[in-house]
Amino acid sequence: MDWTASFVCQANGSTCTFAESILRSCGFRTGLFTSPHLMDVRERFRLDGLDISEEKFIRYFWWCWNKLKDRIGDDVPMPAYFRFLALLAFKIFSDEQVRAPVVCGVSSLGYDHMEILGSTLGEIAGEKAGILKKGVSAYTVPQPEEAMSVLVQRASELGVSLQVVQPLDPQKLEDQPLGLHGEHQYMNAGLAVALANTWLEREGHLNRIHVKHSGTLPDQFIKGLSSACLQGRAQIVPDPQVNSENNKDRDSSLVFYLDGAHSPESMEMCARWFAHITNNDGTQTCSLEQPHTDRDSRKFLLFNCMTVRDPQRLLPHLLDTCAQNGLHFEQALFVPNQSQYNKLGSLASPPSEREQIDLSWQLSLQKVWENLPNGNKGLNDANSGRTSSVFESLPLAIKWLRETAQQNQSIRFQVLVAGSLHLVGDVIRLLKK
Repeated sequence: MDWTASFVCQANGSTCTFAESILRSCGFRTGLFTSPHLMDVRERFRLDGLDISEEKFIRYFWWCWNKLKDRIGDDVPMPAYFRFLALLAFKIFSDEQVRAPVVCGVSSLGYDHMEILGSTLGEIAGEKAGILKKGVSAYTVPQPEEAMSVLVQRASELGVSLQVVQPLDPQKLEDQPLGLHGEHQYMNAGLAVALANTWLEREGHLNRIHVKHSGTLPDQFIKGLSSACLQGRAQIVPDPQVNSENNKDRDSSLVFYLDGAHSPESMEMCARWFAHITNNDGTQTCSLEQPHTDRDSRKFLLFNCMTVRDPQRLLPHLLDTCAQNGLHFEQALFVPNQSQYNKLGSLASPPSEREQIDLSWQLSLQKVWENLPNGNKGLNDANSGRTSSVFESLPLAIKWLRETAQQNQSIRFQVLVAGSLHLVGDVIRLLKK
């Protein structure tokens, strides 16, 4: 089989995952580089749909490290963490014969990574437009005017025709659901379809795909879109400890709804997904199904975000959207990330003494929450004395949730985990233990 992945996305992980899954379903081998990882740095480098092996990762890592180390000096430092990993990805894909891009895509832009990209949508779009290449086809999705004008101008300067892709029509999927859930994923899927279709056309592989009906997508596209899976995005995980102790009826007493939303726009989409899925008492997940339940439920928020993000821009979008959909949180729990103590290349370890734990940021998040108009509207309204709590660690918060669920087995506890993909990864790691 040929090596592919000859497209580049300045996009979210969902769009890239959809596009990679489509091409793999068409019979090609693929390479995919995403950021960040949830539990293992090797998740960032996927070959043919699988994380790169430890043996290959170690070999490529030290090759890059030693080459760069030989060239550093007072005026040429080692690349920063993300830049090093990006260079490592280029090396991996080059050696694994993933060819140069023939199509580029820019997904929905929002106020994200503002400390690096800029404080306005125009500035952010200008940085994202750096992915456009002369002579390479380019696609984007409907954008705010401020962002779209910058993309169009940059494309014009390069002589590139920038085409705007609309959200995918669900009817084209022949009643198959998208593998990644949430209404916003139809926008990402539409862009992925355009990227994959253009690659197949440019590389002369349109003869590989099979279309049953003119109003639907090719079979391989439907298979790729429906089988796409990405941890930490609209992922549902029943707690294995509590539910194994209460498995009399296979119903889940404690369920975690994981979404790494960390921008105002993604927080709103995350809230719509959480409200929809919990109001309908259904589940959608890559590998796990749950039965319908008629039990009373309580909603909790487990939250943290990086200090470079503005909680005043995140929490109101989440809370207001949930309230508009008739959903109110019983309590919001604010915790530090576990992974801040075990980053790649760090010898740091979790503090062992209470006084060593700095919770000033989590207390600031709590203050923002409490001052929001809907922040003190729990399900217990008049009877509840606390609508938010700060925990010294994530394990302590999980322990409290488990104990509360075990003490109230007639109630279903639904916990939205959001604000940081690092937090989501830490929760997955703890639940697997």
